[in-house]
Amino acid sequence: MSLLDHQLELLAPAKTAEIGREAILHGADAVYIGGPAFGARHNASNPIEDIAGLVEFAHRYRARIFVTFNTILHDAELEAARKQIWDLYEAGVDALIVQDMGLLELDLPPIQLHASTQCDIRTVDKARFLGGVGFSQLVLARELTLDQIRAVRAAVDTPLEYFVHGALCVAFSGQCYISHADTGRSANRGDCSQACRLPYTLTDGQGRVVAYEKHLLSMKDNDQSRNLEALVDAGIRSFKIEGRYKDMGYVKNITGHYRRLLDDMLERRPEFQRASSGSTRLLFTPDVDKNFHRGHTDYFAQGRQPDIGAFDSPKYVGVELGTVVRLGADHIDLVTNSSMANGDGLNYMLKRATAGIQANRVEKLGEDAEGERWRVFPNEHMSTLAGLKVGTVIHRNRDHHWEAALTKKSSERKVRLDLALGEHAGGLRLTLRDEDGIESITDAALVLEPAQQAAQAEANLRASLAKLGNTMFEAGTVELALSQAWFVPAAVINGLRRDAIAAQEAARLAAWERPPRKGPADPAPAYPDTQLTYLANVYNAKARAFYEKHGVQLIAAAYEAHEEAGEVSLMITKHCLRFSFNLCPKQAKGVQGVQGQVRAEPMTLVSGEERYTLRFDCKPCEMHVVGAIKPGILHAPPPSAIPYSPLVFHRQRPRT
Repeated sequence: MSLLDHQLELLAPAKTAEIGREAILHGADAVYIGGPAFGARHNASNPIEDIAGLVEFAHRYRARIFVTFNTILHDAELEAARKQIWDLYEAGVDALIVQDMGLLELDLPPIQLHASTQCDIRTVDKARFLGGVGFSQLVLARELTLDQIRAVRAAVDTPLEYFVHGALCVAFSGQCYISHADTGRSANRGDCSQACRLPYTLTDGQGRVVAYEKHLLSMKDNDQSRNLEALVDAGIRSFKIEGRYKDMGYVKNITGHYRRLLDDMLERRPEFQRASSGSTRLLFTPDVDKNFHRGHTDYFAQGRQPDIGAFDSPKYVGVELGTVVRLGADHIDLVTNSSMANGDGLNYMLKRATAGIQANRVEKLGEDAEGERWRVFPNEHMSTLAGLKVGTVIHRNRDHHWEAALTKKSSERKVRLDLALGEHAGGLRLTLRDEDGIESITDAALVLEPAQQAAQAEANLRASLAKLGNTMFEAGTVELALSQAWFVPAAVINGLRRDAIAAQEAARLAAWERPPRKGPADPAPAYPDTQLTYLANVYNAKARAFYEKHGVQLIAAAYEAHEEAGEVSLMITKHCLRFSFNLCPKQAKGVQGVQGQVRAEPMTLVSGEERYTLRFDCKPCEMHVVGAIKPGILHAPPPSAIPYSPLVFHRQRPRT
């Protein structure tokens, strides 16, 4: 079904179908996953058969499955893309998340389309246009504030989706070309080299060093936990967790965390309901600090913040555990705030980097007013642990006990089921009706004989019917609509219950309605601009035809077409290094001695042999990282500029 305005959808990532199933069990209302090709995470692809199995599992819970199809496509790939989309549709997929507008010009099945965050949806006009051409859901830019989201919601009736957790790309999604310029690996084609996580030196126009060897383009991780209700009130209906490269433990933990937050809100806000069926019971306590992260930020949701960057390190420091109180010849003694386990991963800061320690074996020494005392025997030789001394603060970035708990069954999801046992001419009839109003009837042939002990017989029947065990259901009411108490052998009632549960699951799948693709508005809406630069990512003739149909007169080719030989904006970002170092003109206004520094431009970023100029567009408050494509890449064939064949395509997948 399409997302309705009173429904709130928790959307979780899945690297594999197995992780997708666990995401649903841990509370996801929808899952997004990569197909065989054309997704923006090239190492997170899945075969059609696996996706079909995930679809069937999800639909039992009224959860939806979206497949990422959000790369830009070369002309040589369009036919393969069309065929794959038909395969996905036949596998039951509910929607595709797309970036390339050329797909809208293909002979597609009536599958719903969602506009990817790669479409760079930052304005009311862009959102209104994409809704008008047939998109059923819009993934807004991560950089939008609550006020900007509210403005978009007031102007469109298309459901809005927003990233609430996970790693942040520093650039506006779809507006980063630095990877392709330097390595030939295109972020818009699913192969980003992550230049944003490298260390850089920042200098001003006079060559003075503003920051030395810092990770100046590396952002903290997105965490909108405190803003969920505000996002609902602003108009967001789908809450998306980033992480199609993440492991099972991350997806279980973060999905469970947001499921709890949303369920708490739904109890307070009865005007809303979850977008899928059932209730989730977690068998662990979610903790967002236990998984890899670079620190937490709510980014721009509440406006520009001073501390959104993870400049010191792009690595995971972990949760503060305790302090070194003694160093032995082969061990470290710690005072900690929680218990430890063999195999824990520890670290500490060594100058501007993190130094790791693997706890091979740990012994508890006792407890006192300061905390627990532990002796740690590290895998590493003590002489290699440079800078470690008494008083050093220790963090734990791998909690062995906690991670082990997530390798086991860690959640249950149950759909309420009412059962009514009655009679028919040839025996018993069991009628099931679930919380969604779906009903099934199953009969069992039996010669009915009166029970000798009526009360005991009825009690046994009720108990047997309510034993739903490891099924997806939990018993609500159990009604015995019998003319009298009958003797029913345990094997008969148990078999009837099993057959009825199978029939109910089949009925739920049969009742699932997949809405068709949303039709375009008539007359066709005009695109907000009549000219497009390389920033529009037009990489094939179908995309060009799409924009021409919607009033665009001048269309430049995508950056990957290798037609931009000079310096251009390789990255456009809301993150501003002048602001980060208190050099913004707005910050400097009226501050003695700062105005001259602000005017000391252009600023330059240097990483190894790579050198970029920074330009600042103060009206929209954006920073441009400017550079040129390397000559060797410029003169190489554009990605996939070869005739398509299945063999060639699959060999090339790691590079697209």
